[in-house]
Amino acid sequence: MVQRQLGSQAVSAIGLGCMGMSGMYGSTDDAESVRAIHAAIAGGVTLIDTGDFYGMGHNELLIGRALRELGPSAREKVVLSVKFGAMRTPSGAWSGFEGRPAAVKNFLAYSLVRLGVREIDIYRPARLDDKIPIEEMMGGVADMIKQGFVRQAGLSEVSVETARRAQTVTPITDVQLEYGLPTRGMEAKVLPGLRALGIGVTAYGVLGRGLLTGALPTEKSDFRRFLPRFTGANLSKNLTLAAALREVAAGRNVSPVQMAIAWVLSRGEQIVPILGARTVKQVEETLGAVELKLSEQELQALEQAVPANEIAGTRYDKQAMTHLDSER
Repeated sequence: MVQRQLGSQAVSAIGLGCMGMSGMYGSTDDAESVRAIHAAIAGGVTLIDTGDFYGMGHNELLIGRALRELGPSAREKVVLSVKFGAMRTPSGAWSGFEGRPAAVKNFLAYSLVRLGVREIDIYRPARLDDKIPIEEMMGGVADMIKQGFVRQAGLSEVSVETARRAQTVTPITDVQLEYGLPTRGMEAKVLPGLRALGIGVTAYGVLGRGLLTGALPTEKSDFRRFLPRFTGANLSKNLTLAAALREVAAGRNVSPVQMAIAWVLSRGEQIVPILGARTVKQVEETLGAVELKLSEQELQALEQAVPANEIAGTRYDKQAMTHLDSER
């Protein structure tokens, strides 16, 4: 597996995002999810990304199970990236964000137990907490680094200015951002700004949450049913972009998934795409993109098929968009 550098750690050029294994995209099969994690590790994937609020802890328990089944040596093969701070209710509803240092330490204590590990490699708030300064929140993470429970600090969906302020407290290894062919607003200021700060990027939503591959929501429990890009006239327009991508990929005799991933990989060595997968088949398809090199003509064809700013609809609904510091 090709490696890329995030902070002080080398990681696989592609990471495994595990959110979809815990109900966010509908029903799942725990046994198949574990097999998918095993297949990713066997294929050379070392970066595994999760959030303590995915399935209200279910996702961390699942990853912990997968690592235990591989034996004691498995922990040393992976870099665990964990997001914290999003609050859930017993019904599964979202109820705000909490980033006070005392809460950070509480969240971490539970994550360590669920994952079955002594330390987490990259620990990051899932969003900016507008109620407290970023310096105060990251101070809680920095304290956990000093105590040996966390190796590195990361961020998610923050602006360059917020990342700069966080760096005055503790080194920041990377910022998680939604970035890919359908979501390119970060190219103007955020990506160059983070590069100048020496901060990496872990890119999620590379496939538009399945939009570019035709993997549409079919179950009531799939939260994508409420995203603007998956509804009404927006969906109809966006599916034409998916069709255009399929045509370009067919010309290279690869899948749209692999083509879209290869495009993100071409954007710079500081960017590591995080790909969601729930099955072994999806993992294998994803891994096929690592060695796919695109010519300048192919890159241009992709950008013409899915032009910047042509995707219809915002990433989240109006209220959720207000919590994205990266979009301000």
